[in-house]
Amino acid sequence: MNTLKNVMLIIFLGLFTISVSGQTTKDKKVMLDADDAKKTLLAEDPGLQKMFDNSVGYVIFPNVGKGGLIVGGATGNGVVYEGGKPIGMATLSKVSVGLQAGGQAIIETIFFETKNELEEFKKGKFKLDAGASAVALEEGDAITANYSEGVAIVTHTKGGLMADVSVGGQKFKFKPFK
Repeated sequence: MNTLKNVMLIIFLGLFTISVSGQTTKDKKVMLDADDAKKTLLAEDPGLQKMFDNSVGYVIFPNVGKGGLIVGGATGNGVVYEGGKPIGMATLSKVSVGLQAGGQAIIETIFFETKNELEEFKKGKFKLDAGASAVALEEGDAITANYSEGVAIVTHTKGGLMADVSVGGQKFKFKPFK
C-alpha cells in the first residue's frame, strides 16, 4: 500500500512540475537538442558567440526537416531565448514551389537585433518571405551574419542533399512558458 502511495505521489509531483514550468517532455527534448545545436554552431564558428551575446533574443530550431519535389516544405520545433534565457517554444512551417528535389535536415537560428522584432515574433506576426537571406554555415568556415531589417539567419546542414531554387515563406508560432 505504501508503494502505491509513493508511486501516486511521484506521478502527481511529475505532473505538477510539468504544469508549473509549462514544459512538456517533448519541449525538454527540444531544449536539449537546441543546446547541442548551439554547441555545434559555436564549434563550427566561435565568432557566432557575439551574435548570441549581443542579440536581444534568438530562436534555435535544432532539427528542421525539409524536402520536396517541385512542391516542398519544411517543419521544425525550436526554443525562443530572450536575454540568453529560454522563454518559450516555437514551431516553424514552410511551403515552397519551384525547382527542388531531395531532403535535408538543418539547424536554423534566427537572431533578433531589437526588441521590436522579438516582440513581433512572440505575437505571431513574424514571417520570413522569399527575400530573406540566410548565411549557411559550412564546416571550417568563419561567417559574418549581418542583420537585415533587424533579423539575421544562420543555417547549418546536418545531413541530406537537396537542390533548391524555389519561392516560399516561413511562418512561425510561439508558445510562452507559464
